[in-house]
Amino acid sequence: MDVTGHTTGGAGEAASAPQCLVVDLAAVEGPVLLGANGTLYGIGDDGVPGDAVLAPLKITSITQKPEGGAQHPNGDALSVCGSFFRNGGGEINVMMQDVYAEWPYENLGMDDYLAKVDRIVEEVSAHPHADRFVYIPFNEPDCIWYDLGVPDRAAYEAHRDRFFADWRTVYRRIRAIDPGARIAGPNETGYHTRLMADFLAFAQRENVLPQVTTWHELSPDSLRDFQSHHDDYRAIERRLGIAPLRISIDEYANRRDLSVPGRLVQWVSMFERNKVYANQAYWDAAGNLDGNVVRTNIPNGGWWFFRWYAGMTGHTVGVTPPRPHTTGTLQGLACLDTSRRQAQVLLGGSDGDTDVVVRAVPGAVFGRTVVATVAEAAWTGYEGQHAAPRVLARTRLEVAADGSVTVPLRAGHRMSAYRIVLTPGGAGTPSAASVPWSASYGAQDAAITGGLVRTPGTVADTDRYATSGTKDTDGSPGTDTDTDTATATGRVDFTVTVPADGTYDLAVLYGNRSGAPATRKLLVDGAKPVTVTYPSTQNAAYRARKELGVELSAGSRVLTFAACDAGITLDRIDLTARTGAPSTSYEATLADIGGTPTYDYSSSAGVGTGALVLRDGDRAVFDVYAPRDGYYTVVSRASATVLLTLHGERVTAAPDRPLRLYLVAGNNRVALTAGHAAAVRSLDVSGAGSADGTLSYAAASATLTGGARLVDSLHAFGGSCVDDLGNSPSSAAEFTVRAPDPGRHLLIVHYAHDDRRDNGHAYNTDIVSRTAELTVGAAAPLRITFKNTWSREDYWTLGVPVDLRKGVNSVTFRNATGWAPRISRIELGRVHGRS
Repeated sequence: MDVTGHTTGGAGEAASAPQCLVVDLAAVEGPVLLGANGTLYGIGDDGVPGDAVLAPLKITSITQKPEGGAQHPNGDALSVCGSFFRNGGGEINVMMQDVYAEWPYENLGMDDYLAKVDRIVEEVSAHPHADRFVYIPFNEPDCIWYDLGVPDRAAYEAHRDRFFADWRTVYRRIRAIDPGARIAGPNETGYHTRLMADFLAFAQRENVLPQVTTWHELSPDSLRDFQSHHDDYRAIERRLGIAPLRISIDEYANRRDLSVPGRLVQWVSMFERNKVYANQAYWDAAGNLDGNVVRTNIPNGGWWFFRWYAGMTGHTVGVTPPRPHTTGTLQGLACLDTSRRQAQVLLGGSDGDTDVVVRAVPGAVFGRTVVATVAEAAWTGYEGQHAAPRVLARTRLEVAADGSVTVPLRAGHRMSAYRIVLTPGGAGTPSAASVPWSASYGAQDAAITGGLVRTPGTVADTDRYATSGTKDTDGSPGTDTDTDTATATGRVDFTVTVPADGTYDLAVLYGNRSGAPATRKLLVDGAKPVTVTYPSTQNAAYRARKELGVELSAGSRVLTFAACDAGITLDRIDLTARTGAPSTSYEATLADIGGTPTYDYSSSAGVGTGALVLRDGDRAVFDVYAPRDGYYTVVSRASATVLLTLHGERVTAAPDRPLRLYLVAGNNRVALTAGHAAAVRSLDVSGAGSADGTLSYAAASATLTGGARLVDSLHAFGGSCVDDLGNSPSSAAEFTVRAPDPGRHLLIVHYAHDDRRDNGHAYNTDIVSRTAELTVGAAAPLRITFKNTWSREDYWTLGVPVDLRKGVNSVTFRNATGWAPRISRIELGRVHGRS
């Protein structure tokens, strides 16, 4: 059984025997921790990223700078903690030395640092949730200030003793202000047994042991070596008689790993197996969960992997991969929840065929048959949107006499992650998964005229960005795709083969370093040129995903990306046969829950995963993807009427009756509740985002005061936008809106800005968000945050729920103390639209 349904362009490879990944449901490791989903500067501001992409991940820890820290322009711990905590976040590590501006940190002496420590601790300890903060007083002391990695023994001891003395001084200073403070360290760049052994012995002797032990794992070799690092550390604790301390790997992974589901699973599996906490590293811009969120609210493939991880419940169980502790190979993690009667396996990291053998399937939990549901989260780039993961197979399987089940996974891709869910088999047959024909073609395999093939992001060169096949195309000889200075001019011809006449969805994985939206002509067999616009990306290698439809005749076709001077690099193209309007069924038994609903697997019909039975006080929350802002058809597959809550609007949802609901681009949290027993199988969502029935107001219709003005803008709706808005109490842009119906609406703001505060950091892109005060009618003002859009000509959307009365309403934007973004237009759609 081929459960992937896609092919890869280019030369074929000889078939080989499937790899075998073994899951032992009887080898219980401990409760699911969800410790490896943390981020460093993953939150840039309150609202960046948005609540709808933050809450589903159940993030256990983040690391941010102290309030007012000069290392970066945003990401202050106290400023973002409201966003983190209201979305179910765990605790915040405060990287105290990020109070300094330079990298590496300027060393102004211990007196200077202690004064800063005093202020940081006084501010944090005064917070109502002070117990949810952890102080990290030193960052990478083996390299910064102390040079602890020197090979000479005498020099090492001198540097070590100076660090230890400063550690003791700062530790005691923190505790003098905040007696209950939790303190983390030593926080090296990597694991060094010499320093760790000396540090723990000293800290134990001086009564300055950290409550959390931290170090970084930033080498591709970490995937090989972390287990030995962990085991060595625990052995040191035992030797010294120290009770096991919490471990936090507060920076992990390389640039090439972030956003890539098949690589992230390799890191997460080893941390979860050892029950340690871990935060992804911060290599680029703040506010995107370290490469896993597109814009403000849009998931990419990495986000969906972490959403799957957040959905693991019960206890983790043993997983034996073909090559344990080996970089760039198949790895996985798994869990068993006997109360929900579910087993889940997350795996990825290699190409080809895999047999997933699940052993010790408990008959008392699953019975004699199971339904295996297999889905894929693919790599779509750092800034490439990813729809809800496609279900590749729903299969009813007999449990073998030895208690095992084998789930075949065929034609897997090393950059994808896969989830297998096992649920008890009931009556009926699961609906077959709908997997359209698709194929991928790497740019390096295309015919290139006047350009180059580059090789960024390999195991030997981890500081560079990921590419689908380790290569991309760049049209300018002698340029580097990791910079923003070159211009792509080459022509690229992809030869593709499609099975039938029809419409195909073409997705282009690209980079645009030009500093504005760029265009490139697309031709099919040299004819009918179409101009395609590519929004800006952070740089040429920070991939985004452009989607459009193309008409193709069956057989071999040539897709030509014409030469241009716009700085566009190409990574790969994906072709998928269009089989109708997009449609997704979200399984209720895999939704987030509140209360104590029960799980009913008496029927395997439909989505195959049974039903979630809601009663009074229970709740199911679905994460629903929308490719664009607009109206969609939503159907509750339930045994009785339920209440649906979306963007603050409550709607009665009768069984199998379609609702017309407005969704924002990206993720939407949809909650179902019931005042009586209702068995919910799925929430079905279809459509492409209709604008019918929405209200639209261009910038030219706004009344401007206090210096705000209407200016020409090439890529704005109608060719103009509101600019110079804010920085004065008198500055305002007021739109007059006429609503045909009262009630809860989604206000969609089309905006742009490129505010930055570059302090010359070696590798981070220090973008800044802008804010505006939104007032609708007589309602209280609402402060909203607008993430940087990479240029003043790239217009993104931000959705804000608002209440309108029937008839005339005023919608006003202000910012008395700073600049608001450019605004090209606003749209409004009633959450519950007319059918």
